[in-house]
Amino acid sequence: MSKLIGGWTNMDEYTKEEEAWREIEASRSRPKQADNVNHPPHYTRGNIECIDALAAATIDLQGLDAVCTANAIKYLWRWKHKGGVEDLRKARWYIDRLIGE
Repeated sequence: MSKLIGGWTNMDEYTKEEEAWREIEASRSRPKQADNVNHPPHYTRGNIECIDALAAATIDLQGLDAVCTANAIKYLWRWKHKGGVEDLRKARWYIDRLIGE
């Protein structure tokens, strides 16, 4: 049997591999579906997820200081992409709580 392109010995092998490569290329061009549980888009900016920023911002805080700080940052982080002005009001509520303590 003579060899076909790329060393295949029959057309079936060539066709199966070609189909596999076409599927890989097609999957690259499909839009990625958002993972709203593990990585919601409104909590990701660039390569930084809000949860990671919150952990860094509250590392030396405890109790309500940590909770209020984290919630204020969370609402400021997402306001433009999820809750709008309501999220800004929520952030202000937590900031006012921190100022009042």
